Amino acid sequence: MPSLKEIKGRIASVNSTRKITSAMKMVASSKLHHAQMAIQNMLPYETMLEHILKSFLAAEAESQTVFDEERPVKRVALVVYSSNSSLCGGFNANVIKLMQQVVAEYHEQGVTGIEIYPVGRKVYEKSQKLGYDVQGEFSALADKPNVRQCIDLAMALGRKFVEGKVDKVELIYHHFKSAGSQVLTRKTFLPIDLEEELERDHERDLTSIAATRESQEYLRRNRRNKKKVNAEGEEIVPLNDNFLVEPDMDTVLSQLIPKLGHLMLYTALLDSVASEHAARMVAMQTATDNADELLRLLNLQYNKSRQQAITSELLDIVGGSVNN
Repeated sequence: MPSLKEIKGRIASVNSTRKITSAMKMVASSKLHHAQMAIQNMLPYETMLEHILKSFLAAEAESQTVFDEERPVKRVALVVYSSNSSLCGGFNANVIKLMQQVVAEYHEQGVTGIEIYPVGRKVYEKSQKLGYDVQGEFSALADKPNVRQCIDLAMALGRKFVEGKVDKVELIYHHFKSAGSQVLTRKTFLPIDLEEELERDHERDLTSIAATRESQEYLRRNRRNKKKVNAEGEEIVPLNDNFLVEPDMDTVLSQLIPKLGHLMLYTALLDSVASEHAARMVAMQTATDNADELLRLLNLQYNKSRQQAITSELLDIVGGSVNN
C-alpha cells in the first residue's frame, strides 16, 4: 500500500495535469469560436457559387468542359487534411486511416500512381513513413488558413488534371457539423461530379461551442428539407435553369470553375481546422473530467490511509500504557 507521502505526490501531479488540460480546453474553445466565424462568413458565397455552377453545367448541354469529363483513372491525387499537433483525440488517426484505406482501394483497382498532398504535419510525416509519393508540404495552412495558398494549390491540381498528369483528385477531411460532431468526408474534387446533389450537406451548428448531449439533439431536430413545395404541391426550384450566357460560354466557365475549385479547397480547410479545435476541446474536457475523478479517488485513499495510520498509532499508545 502506498505511503501518505506518495499519495500526496500523486495528488499534486494530477492537480498540475488537470490545470494544463483545463487551460488547453479553454484555448481550444476560443480558437473554435474564431473558426466558426470564418466558416459562417465564407459559407453563403461558396454554397451559392457551387449551386450556380453545377446547375449551369447540368442545364447547358454544350457547357461540357475538360473539368467534368470522365476518363479512365490511372493517376490519382489525394489532398488530405490533418493537424500539426496532437492531443485532439482520434482526429488525426481517423484521417490517416481513411487515407490508407483509399490508397489500398486504388491499388486493388490497379492504380499505382497516387500522389499525396498533405495539409498538416501529422499526415505529412505519416505519408513519408509509409513511402507514399508526397507532393510538397502544406503544414502552414493547418495553423493559419490562407486563401492565396489554397488558390495556388487548386491551380496546380487543375493544371495537372488538364495536362493529363492526374485523372482524379479527391479531398479527405473532417466536415464540421457541430462542436460534438465531425464527419470524416471523402469528396471528389476533379472531375466535377454533376451526379452529386447540388446542395451538399452544409448543415452546421455555428452558434455553440458546447459539446453536450443537447448539441447532438440539435442536428437531429433541425434536418433541412431537401425539397420545398408551394401551396399547389409543386416543387420550388431555387435557381432558374434557363441561362443566358454573356459574353460567351468559355469566358464564363473560365471564371466560375477556378473560383469553385479555390473555394472547395478553402472550405475543406476551414472545416478541418474547426473540427480539429472541436476534437481537442472534447478531448481536453474528457481528460479534465478523468482528472477530477482520479483526484476524488486519491483523496479518498489518502484519507483512509491517514485514518489507518492514526488508528494504528492510538492502538500502539493504548497497548503500551496497558503493558506498563
